Amino acid sequence: FIQMLRSAKKRDVLQLLRRAPEEMLPFVVEAAVAAQSVASLAALSDFLDFGKEPKSLLEKFLYTAAFSPQPSGELLRLVLDKLGGKQLAPEVQETGIVAVGSLVGKLCRQNLCGLQEVERGVETILTGLRGAKEESEVVIYLLALGNAVLPETIPTLLDHAEEGTTAIATAAISALRQFPTRHISSKVKRAMRRIFHEKRKSYEKTCRLAAAEILLDNEPSPMDVINILLAAKELETETATFLLLKVQNSLRTDHHPARKIMKDIMGDPQINNYNFFSKAGISSSFSGPLTVTQDLLSTFELDLLFLEGGFLRKSISDFSLFSHGQRLRAAQVTIEAQGMESMLGENVLEEDEEPELMAGMSAIFFDVQLRPIVFFQGYTDLMAKVLLSSGEPTSVVKGNLLLMDHHQVIPLQSGLQVTIKLQGGLGLDISADMDVSIWEQELKTSINTRGSLAIDFQAELDAPFLQATLRSQAEVETSIHLDTILRFSSSPVLMCLQLREEQVPYR
Repeated sequence: FIQMLRSAKKRDVLQLLRRAPEEMLPFVVEAAVAAQSVASLAALSDFLDFGKEPKSLLEKFLYTAAFSPQPSGELLRLVLDKLGGKQLAPEVQETGIVAVGSLVGKLCRQNLCGLQEVERGVETILTGLRGAKEESEVVIYLLALGNAVLPETIPTLLDHAEEGTTAIATAAISALRQFPTRHISSKVKRAMRRIFHEKRKSYEKTCRLAAAEILLDNEPSPMDVINILLAAKELETETATFLLLKVQNSLRTDHHPARKIMKDIMGDPQINNYNFFSKAGISSSFSGPLTVTQDLLSTFELDLLFLEGGFLRKSISDFSLFSHGQRLRAAQVTIEAQGMESMLGENVLEEDEEPELMAGMSAIFFDVQLRPIVFFQGYTDLMAKVLLSSGEPTSVVKGNLLLMDHHQVIPLQSGLQVTIKLQGGLGLDISADMDVSIWEQELKTSINTRGSLAIDFQAELDAPFLQATLRSQAEVETSIHLDTILRFSSSPVLMCLQLREEQVPYR
């Protein structure tokens, strides 16, 4: 379909968009964005009216642009033009901002940072960040900077990480974690130490743990590791348990950058002893390989951070790919809940201000941070959701993406030439659900990931006296379900975790 659209005229693409049945329209929009021809982008520009189209279709257009493997300046200009100067639904505006960040980052990686559209995109994000009044707006602009991964924005991110509220600091640190190790300078590490060791002010535990992870994951110094381990002694049981498990995980993981340093430090019996590592919390951190080949390592990681009262504060499930020193976050889904302990009659620690009741989710997919989703905010909203719940899971991302798009002409020694085309498309459906039962004192979360990958390879030799074509197609489907159930009606808290992977057909 994409190949067909690339040779179509604007008039034909526009007619397709206007005549497509309602259920097929999202697919046609995705293909037109992936085609990225002058005609298809001009047709989309005429067709998409950001004032009238349903939110779901506009979000689909923006996400398809964000995931584009090799975006053009014209695609970024189209997105910026559609976002500019209009009163848009908050969801569309937020999705648009994170998409602009992703497009800017990908264009810069193609050495196209000097394009006028890229400069306009960066200015849009930075101006929006300076003018943002609401906390949720600031968070979106920071996540967009994380997608852009521009080294010149690191001082801005550090400023928000140190001075912002909990939500803003968390978003800024999350954005910093998107940067490769070479950009995690001594200045960044000093800021992360100040946050973790609370040198200037106190920080929420999730911020401190995220700061510690940046220090541990980016060529840590032995002193940093020792100081983090010693500080764990002073932390609450759950936070300390989580942190110490993170350290132990890095010892078991061959590709972890801190593994050698950790092994040396663990030779010291003053640190590596039962007294130190016997924190009896229920928080956990696990990581292990799913696939190991000569060129590729794919891993699954599950982090669960609990509050002292046994309530789940944050869960992160992460599927990552490592190849030749590079890391790709294929899918990372984070579910957060806060303020629950007061609802269940738990005492909040004196020095902590009582956080607002909230549950939400955020996802990173193929290194693109998506717009966060809020399940409920505040007690009234929770009651309304409990009473009016449809039972339907919340969709995080759903659609078809072009992941690979390669075209190459190879001249042979004989004077002939071979044309090679490689395309890879991904159909994806990630949804998540969180169900709180106040009466039964139960919390259920489920994350469902379904995907199918199709790869089409074609090599063609075309000469006046000879024509030969080699074609290969591969398809693979998979689905992974992660369920957690927590029951608070008794002590200790009961918990069930289930990871189900269905049979993977490969053709």
